[in-house]
Amino acid sequence: MKLNFILLIFFSLATLVSEAQRPASDGVKAKQTDISIQPILHGTVVFTWNNKVIYADPYGGGKAFEGIAAPDLILITDIHGDHLNVETLKALDLSKAVLVIPQAVANQLPEDMKAKAVILNNGASTTQLGISISAIPMYNLPESPDSRHTKGRGNGYIMNLGGKTIYLSGDTSDIPEMRSLKNIDIAFVCMNLPFTMDINQAASAVLEFKPTIVYPYHYRGQGGLSDVEGFKKIVQDGNKKIDVRVRNWYPTY
Repeated sequence: MKLNFILLIFFSLATLVSEAQRPASDGVKAKQTDISIQPILHGTVVFTWNNKVIYADPYGGGKAFEGIAAPDLILITDIHGDHLNVETLKALDLSKAVLVIPQAVANQLPEDMKAKAVILNNGASTTQLGISISAIPMYNLPESPDSRHTKGRGNGYIMNLGGKTIYLSGDTSDIPEMRSLKNIDIAFVCMNLPFTMDINQAASAVLEFKPTIVYPYHYRGQGGLSDVEGFKKIVQDGNKKIDVRVRNWYPTY
């Protein structure tokens, strides 16, 4: 009896620790239902809205998604392993999933996953499961054929959920296409050198396109984690109306 009680306490504590590793989800008011925003890892986020579950750049292995409903829709921005992670995709239940991807990603998918794909390249749009999705450029500056992210290969995404417009930057520098965005309600903006932007470039772009809410994400670079609190200060010093939501995108799974 005593042993059973000890085991019960042990498994209860293990469950609590496991749940504590993943940051809590956020809610945003929207039409039909609120939008749930669940940070997962690095550039990976899960949205839940109107009984639809959307994964962006699933990465981190199956363990990172334990307890989260299977995806109805998956957006993948680029071919690099922290965006297109085939091992993670294989660990997920993709039985009902539609994948929205650029051609470069499709070229690297297994055939069974490719059959689930909708190809969307820069400037194109689609509606899937009643959700409108547009692809915009993401690339490095200065442009060069040997840059880590060449223009036209990967996608940033603009998605509408319940009347809220959501921007996912993918891996990008401080490009004109981002600065010219309008009416963005929720933005996810990368900031990790040498792959994308530093916090000053990211903050400058955010202050220009003025999202209502911005999440710094994808902020692990060669020098460690970027100073997201510094990013928050720059943005809020420039425009106190922008809600900067700093969350932990690097839990241990």
